[in-house]
Amino acid sequence: MPDIDMTVTADDGTSLAGTLTLPATPGPHPAVLLLHGSGPLDRDGNAPKLAMNLARPVAEALAARGIATLRYDRRGNGATPGDWRTAGFTDNRADAAAAVRALADRTDIRADAVAVLGHSEGALHAMALGRRPDVRAVVLLAGFANLGEDAFRWQGRSIVGSAPAPARLLRRPLAALGNRVLARVKSTRTDVARVAVAKVNARWLRELLAHDSRHDLAALGDHDVPVLAVTGDKDLQVDPGDLREIARLVPGAETHRAPDLTHVLRRDSGRPTMGSYRRLLRQPVDPELLDLVADWLTRTLDAVSDGAPVEERPSL
Repeated sequence: MPDIDMTVTADDGTSLAGTLTLPATPGPHPAVLLLHGSGPLDRDGNAPKLAMNLARPVAEALAARGIATLRYDRRGNGATPGDWRTAGFTDNRADAAAAVRALADRTDIRADAVAVLGHSEGALHAMALGRRPDVRAVVLLAGFANLGEDAFRWQGRSIVGSAPAPARLLRRPLAALGNRVLARVKSTRTDVARVAVAKVNARWLRELLAHDSRHDLAALGDHDVPVLAVTGDKDLQVDPGDLREIARLVPGAETHRAPDLTHVLRRDSGRPTMGSYRRLLRQPVDPELLDLVADWLTRTLDAVSDGAPVEERPSL
C-alpha cells in the first residue's frame, strides 16, 4: 500500500500538503477524497492536543479493496502553510473542491469513479461536492441535516445533558452564556475575533451558523447521487435523528444509525460523555464501520462506472 506525497494547489495558490494512498494492485484506481471535521486538523484528522487518527484506518481499509484515497493538511496545520483561524467555512469547501479536481486529473486515478467521504464538518462539504460532475458518490459520517445554528444549539444541549449531575444543574446559565456567545459571534465582521477570553475563527463560525445543509442534500436527491449516511446513536455532537431528514431529502440514500457509535467513530457501551473521548481514542476506529464504508464504496463506484444499479446492504 504505497503512500505518495501529493500537493493540491488551492484557488488562491496555497499548497495543501497531502498523502495519496494507492492500492498495491495496478491502476488506474477508483478514489476517495477524505474530509475531516472542524478545527486545526492535519491530514489524519489530528489536532495538536487530540489525536483522533481517523484517516489512516479508512485509507488502509479502502486500499485493501482496490480504492485510492487522498487526504490533506488543513491550512496552518501539518505541512500546509497559513492560519486555520482565518479560513472560513466556504474557504474549506473551496479547498476540498480543488482537491477533487486534482485527484480526478491524475492518470493513476479513474476520473469516472471518484467519491468524497466526509466526517462532521467534512460531511457538510461532501454534501455540496456531491453535485459536481466529477464526484460519483458521497459518504456522510456524522453529518447534520439542519440549519447550522440549530445544529450548534442541539450540540450544546446534548453535551450539557451528558455531563455529570453538578454541571447539568447549570443548564440554564450555560444556555444563557451560549446565547451571548452566539450573539457576539454573529455581530463580528472580522475573520478572527476574541469572544469571552478565547480567540475564535469568527468568519468560519458565522458562515457555519448560517449554513443550511438541507439545500445541498436536496440537490443530491435531485441529481440521484448515491449517498451513504452513518451517524452513531451515541453521537453527542450531531443529532442521529437527522438521518431521517437525510433519507427524506435524498431518496434512495442508505442510512445507518449505528448502535453505540460515538462522534469519534469508536463504540462506547456505556453512557457517552465528552470526557470519554480520550479513552475511546485509544481504541481503533470501529471495524464494522470501516467494513460498511469499504463495501458500499466498492459496490457503488463499480456500479456508477458500469451504469448498473446499486444493491442494498443489511444495516449495521
